[in-house]
Amino acid sequence: MSNIKIIRATTVPESLDSFCYGFLKELDKKYEVIALSSPEKELKVIAEREGVRTIAVRMERHISIFRDIHSLYGLIKIFIKEKPTMVHSMTPKAGLLCMIAAWISRVPVRVHTFTGLVWPTASGITRKILMATDWLTCACSTHIIPEGQGVLNDLRSHITKKPMKVLGYGNVRGVDMSIYDKRSEVIKRTQNIRKDIFTFIFVGRIVRDKGINELCEAFDKLSKENPVRLILVGPYEDDLDPISVRSRNIIEQNLSIDSVGAKFGDELLSYYAASDCLVFPSYREGFPNTVLEAGAMGLPSIVTDINGSREIIEHGKNGVIIPSKDITSLYEAMKKMAEDKDAYNIMAANARPMIEARFEQGFVRKCLLDFYDEIV
Repeated sequence: MSNIKIIRATTVPESLDSFCYGFLKELDKKYEVIALSSPEKELKVIAEREGVRTIAVRMERHISIFRDIHSLYGLIKIFIKEKPTMVHSMTPKAGLLCMIAAWISRVPVRVHTFTGLVWPTASGITRKILMATDWLTCACSTHIIPEGQGVLNDLRSHITKKPMKVLGYGNVRGVDMSIYDKRSEVIKRTQNIRKDIFTFIFVGRIVRDKGINELCEAFDKLSKENPVRLILVGPYEDDLDPISVRSRNIIEQNLSIDSVGAKFGDELLSYYAASDCLVFPSYREGFPNTVLEAGAMGLPSIVTDINGSREIIEHGKNGVIIPSKDITSLYEAMKKMAEDKDAYNIMAANARPMIEARFEQGFVRKCLLDFYDEIV
């Protein structure tokens, strides 16, 4: 067993599972690894699958002063007891609390990965609070990993002048190309999904912040002119970020739109395989895995000119980049994608090779392992 102990931390275990699926087991071959997150059932699943020790500390995703102080106190006690060489946090609340606790506990190496920034699209006092928490996270860390050049530029311009390093081509999760592939079992499931018309797909939360209002308007206009279809894959979050009443009405009344709810595993892959183009008009992202997954499945993408998306898509090569919150540009991009077969075929042919060359999971994880070797 290595004498180098690493604690990997996220606010909730679902995030740890998403970012580190299968990786903690690999990491544990070289270091002593502990997974730390809130006490939910997924943490036990991680312990059993990855074969690593886990520690549960309840952390709230939203601001909760008294609970946050209680969580901070618990983290300090754990870090003093465990004496890790490194604490590596991801997600905002775990980053803030773990970096402060690790600094107080004198953990030698304190790493935080920013997978996205919320404050650039916020305003007023909310924006100031969010910027202050990111500043404090950076101030307490020894190393900062921004997920992509766009996140790095925002942090450098507004939050910190500390040295930062983008690993590989930016993405911190990578895509398992053996899973995101049009395998026979995936294709078989498309028989009940596929229709013989050009099909757009959106995968993500059905919320305002993902550009759903603009998507509904643009597609509603396009579907009156062309035989096209739109599949919406994902949950609504009406209590957090509801779409407009008009958009809800379009989804319910336009027969060319299928809202199918959240899908996972091979079922999600089958929806990708039954589609022709991803449309992802989000207002903000860190590094959208949906765009990576769709590309790996051979789909070109229409994305907005935001962090992450612009680092995955090269305009005209594997997709199209349009301005954010622009219904007309979105309509025109979708219309061209559906009508210009030559341009579409070029982008579709490039989609999977361009993802594999830059974001294949093994390469992404090697970049992180090499970084660990440099700093511990």
